[in-house]
Amino acid sequence: MTQPDPRTDAPDRTPPGPAVPGARPGAGAGGLDVPDPLLGRRARRGATLGSRRPLPQRPPVPATAAWRDGADPGRRQFADLGPLKLESGGRLPTVRLAYETWGELDEDGSNAVLVLHALTGDSHVTGDAGPGHPTPGWWQSMVGPGAPIDTDRWFVVAPNVLGGCQGSTGPASTAPDGQPWGSRFPLLTVRDQVAAEVRLADLLGIDAWALVIGASMGGHRVLEWAATAPDRVDAIAAIATCAQTSGDQIAGFHTQLAAVTADPRYRDGDYYDVPDGEGPHVGLGIARQIAHQTYRSAAELDTRFGRIPQGAEDPLEGGRFAVQSYLDHHGDKLARRFDANSYVTLTRTMITHDLGRDRGGVEAALAQVTARALIVAVDSDRLFTPAQSERMASAIPGAGPVRYVHSEFGHDGFLIEEDQVGRHVADFLRERARPR
Repeated sequence: MTQPDPRTDAPDRTPPGPAVPGARPGAGAGGLDVPDPLLGRRARRGATLGSRRPLPQRPPVPATAAWRDGADPGRRQFADLGPLKLESGGRLPTVRLAYETWGELDEDGSNAVLVLHALTGDSHVTGDAGPGHPTPGWWQSMVGPGAPIDTDRWFVVAPNVLGGCQGSTGPASTAPDGQPWGSRFPLLTVRDQVAAEVRLADLLGIDAWALVIGASMGGHRVLEWAATAPDRVDAIAAIATCAQTSGDQIAGFHTQLAAVTADPRYRDGDYYDVPDGEGPHVGLGIARQIAHQTYRSAAELDTRFGRIPQGAEDPLEGGRFAVQSYLDHHGDKLARRFDANSYVTLTRTMITHDLGRDRGGVEAALAQVTARALIVAVDSDRLFTPAQSERMASAIPGAGPVRYVHSEFGHDGFLIEEDQVGRHVADFLRERARPR
């Protein structure tokens, strides 16, 4: 969900705002180390929910932070893939994928690795911030010279997902009539996204991937690649993900969609011509806050924040606790770098994600996977649970036991616990894909 910004956003280990005087790092805020400063206090007369201190002024949030034609492309390359018939019966008359590459492809094409990002990620897996890329790469510890996916050895390709907002065809893209797609953008599924990526592989001359790797929403596409094009995938690494979204996950995604679409400034998805500050940033920010609770564990939020007020704010006067400030921060942060329609489009692909659809069920589909498989779970993940990873590992013939990342951070552990994740991936790559 979690690309962090889990990209899922690079993880923010400290809450915004000043530290609480006397707080011991890591101490439980409501426990013996940090007494709750509100215990025993009497609410001041006249205090109301609406009386919290005003937040610092920031520039207006743009109606969309989508990359648009004419902007600096940075390291992006673009592949025009022609029309695409969609699983839902719709059709995109033209499809473009933005992508980045690192390393060099061997003459026999045997060293290609496909990296697939999570919900709010993009093609900028590794590299500095700069023109076209306002933030550094989201998985720098994993991809690069000497990294677990060593670009001195592997040719790495990372596309921005179909339906995304960083150069690939999505709701913010220009439709054939010269206007943004907006509300007219069709329903996509994970299979549609993989169908576009298969065409990208064709264009790049890659017959088979030595490894397809991704986490969270990216892991959905990893599994779909293995099921859709088994002859083109030697090995997969599915990290903190699932083969079929559960009722609980669908419920969480639904509330996020409701937050965006209920924003009056969403305008049914046609907001691209409105001034800064007039777009659906409130709904998008709330959706991100809902999601972010699932990206982190309850234990971490309790230990890190507990009941500590945010700076000088007094919750009994309408001020915020630090954990509220933290969620506000992440909601605002996403609204300034993403597009609400893409958030809706991609969240719907997660709702409909089901590897077993029209394949005899999930276990039957997993049993047909011929690729060697690395399945990695975060032990504290409450978004894509370890039980879902165990289900995948038990059904895929080429999967060994689930490899665990031990973390207090929850789902975002796949990004934060870089040493553990990197070790699992490096060990798996050293085993090398079996000969074709």
